[in-house]
Amino acid sequence: MGPKPPLYFNAGMFVYEPNLSTYHDLLETVKVTSPTLFAEQDFLNMFFRDVYKPIPSDYNLVLAMLWRNPENINLDKVKVVHYCAAGSKPWRFTGKEENMDREDIKMVVNKWWDIYQDESLDYKNTAAAAAASAGAELHPFLAALSEAGVVHYVTAPSAA
Repeated sequence: MGPKPPLYFNAGMFVYEPNLSTYHDLLETVKVTSPTLFAEQDFLNMFFRDVYKPIPSDYNLVLAMLWRNPENINLDKVKVVHYCAAGSKPWRFTGKEENMDREDIKMVVNKWWDIYQDESLDYKNTAAAAAASAGAELHPFLAALSEAGVVHYVTAPSAA
């Protein structure tokens, strides 16, 4: 039957313990590594191939797992849903995409929207409220941190 294929993780949900030595090794290795189709994901899989340990699906539920094996998923325990499959992005959801017209899928998409629209989780609102309760403007503080090179707040385009 041949050898078992190596484990391969989706780098969209990647957890590791920071280590300065590993950081330097990553930088040196990436300099001499040829580009591949899945760029950082292939690179991270190659670099961590001997130490990689999968995390439970409760912490990285890829929707395709729910499509194929719903009996193996307990949605009440899921902490992270990974919307990486084609047609699964909540902000593009119509319910007509392949595999998306199911109640369990609609529930996780609705949960995403509930969290997205929860203003208490909005960084700018939270930071502004904290500054207001402290009786100070937040902008001068953030500007000072940015000027000191400690914090850089940059808006980024959508990844999808």
